[in-house]
Amino acid sequence: MIVGSFIVFLVGFLLIGVLSVFQSKKDTSDYLVAGKSVPAWLTGLSAVATNNSGFMFIGMIGATYSMGLSSIWLMIGWIIGDFIASILTVKPIRVTADSSKIHSFGGLLSQWHGGDYKVLRTLIGIFTVVFLSVYAAAQLKAGSKATTVLLGWDTSTGIIIGAVIVLVYSVSGGLRASIWTDAAQAMVMIVGMALLTYGGFSLAGGWDQAVVAWQQATPTYLDLFPDKGFLGIVLFILGWVFGGMAVIGQPHVVIRFISLDSPESVSRMRFYYYTWFTLFYGATIVVGMLSRIVFPESGQFDAELALPKMAMEILPDVMVGLVLAALFAATMSTADSLILSCSAAISRDFTQLKKLSLWGAKTATFTILVIACLIALTDNKSVFALVLDAWGMLGSAFAPLIIVKALGHDCSQRMSVSMIATGLLTFLGWQYAGLGGLIYSVGPGIVAGLICFGGFWMLGHSERVPAPEGES
Repeated sequence: MIVGSFIVFLVGFLLIGVLSVFQSKKDTSDYLVAGKSVPAWLTGLSAVATNNSGFMFIGMIGATYSMGLSSIWLMIGWIIGDFIASILTVKPIRVTADSSKIHSFGGLLSQWHGGDYKVLRTLIGIFTVVFLSVYAAAQLKAGSKATTVLLGWDTSTGIIIGAVIVLVYSVSGGLRASIWTDAAQAMVMIVGMALLTYGGFSLAGGWDQAVVAWQQATPTYLDLFPDKGFLGIVLFILGWVFGGMAVIGQPHVVIRFISLDSPESVSRMRFYYYTWFTLFYGATIVVGMLSRIVFPESGQFDAELALPKMAMEILPDVMVGLVLAALFAATMSTADSLILSCSAAISRDFTQLKKLSLWGAKTATFTILVIACLIALTDNKSVFALVLDAWGMLGSAFAPLIIVKALGHDCSQRMSVSMIATGLLTFLGWQYAGLGGLIYSVGPGIVAGLICFGGFWMLGHSERVPAPEGES
């Protein structure tokens, strides 16, 4: 029954993606950015589904299982940072993307004010492929964890099945297929979390009994703040605010903002995005805490397996299949976006040809997916660590540059490359020094990138430029 339910939902997602081919215009622009014609509700659900991936179902639930209520600050900080970045940058991004030349993340940054910085574009393309390949591997790895627990499959089986499904509908309809399936996956994801929340409280005997169980878990499990002292708490929360701001440095999310049908749709898109984001992230915290009741802490227990094990414990088989499909859907909704962003980088940023065949872009998709599979099959790091590393490196490298450009400052190629290098090296240095426990390393990375811009600005190497038509 579990396998049957799981297969039914996966086939449904596959069909939705394949059906998008009937609206495809069969050109590289439609394949990479969906013709920049996606309505607000679809863009919002797609962006939030691809943002909230296996990291939430596997990594975040595992972190909450261990941390307790204080993990809520990851949610609060992350959403606040995400919202700040959205207010500062999303509308300028969509206005700039009206240019018919922009079909990739590298194209957006290198052509923002009408120029075409080829070195910058190539550098961004390289970083996009390297970091997003690792990120995609983390998503495939997250999906395989669920199939290993619930279906008893070998880890490699789950990775390969997820990759094949992503390949089929991505090659069929490109970004449009990805967005359509993201929206369907977003709905299944929220239903899956609601079922686990209800089942978890039922198993615990209601709210009052759950509170008692949490108090018995550890003395600090219900503490609102982590045991870090005042300064440590402030840095902890601030780090996750920067983590949320780093969303604007993620090529696979930004490409969805580029695909939006018009700049005037940004406010409506935000409504769908943040409503779903808040509900889902809140449910993730609750389910992570409930899993601690269902599975008391043990030295042998892998916290990142809390959700699939919890589903088997408290739900009927058909619903276990749905939750497994929801988890798999979450990983695929991000994996396909990552792969397509890499395809755009290869077909638009490396080659920089004005006309590249559609099959060339699809070949790039296949190549990157194979690389991501190989990484997923060989890497032993946790999903939580893999995602935070990739997310942090991308945010540190690109978020400062996007923020500065969105605020109307023209940046030379030398300045842009310097900001990217400064942010990335600061992130890596902070991690290497073991300071990630003090504040999430993306915080120092973003700040360093902005300071680098400040240095150039003080030397007179930057000036504000008129806002594009339609941008306030």
